[in-house]
Amino acid sequence: MSVPFPEPTAPVASRAEVFLGYLDYFRSMLVAKLEALPAAELRRTRLPSGWTPIELASHLGHVELRWLEWGFEGKDVGDPWGDQRDGRWFVPADRSLDNVVSALSAQAARTRGVVESHDLAEAGQPGDRWDGAEPATLERILFHLLQEYARHLGHLDIVCELASGQTGE
Repeated sequence: MSVPFPEPTAPVASRAEVFLGYLDYFRSMLVAKLEALPAAELRRTRLPSGWTPIELASHLGHVELRWLEWGFEGKDVGDPWGDQRDGRWFVPADRSLDNVVSALSAQAARTRGVVESHDLAEAGQPGDRWDGAEPATLERILFHLLQEYARHLGHLDIVCELASGQTGE
């Protein structure tokens, strides 16, 4: 289901809802673009950096996990870098787009839970995520996640255009 663009003039209850609205929108656009690609293009790289569209989707779900659950909340999440192998994004051949989208949806629900249960000014828990630095606030993490999604969706726009001629939103 497509999430409409969160227009700047649309009233929202809080700044947290602004962040969540944009994250929902970006995830929706990501899934729509992936589902519009021919199946063979999901695992094909079209760029010198070598990533594939399905790897990008897995990466973005792991980015949320790393920043919010492992970093901000300080939870043990098993392998926070589970989207990588040998320094590159990786999705096993037996993992389908449906699997990746389901995992992203589950992560979105956990992200919403984290954001709705904390104040934006709250700092994260000390831990390995911060590599010795002071933990970031929830608001700063959410800004980072928005730029990560926006940047990678721009990358995916280019790949979609190269793969199928699909342009724009």
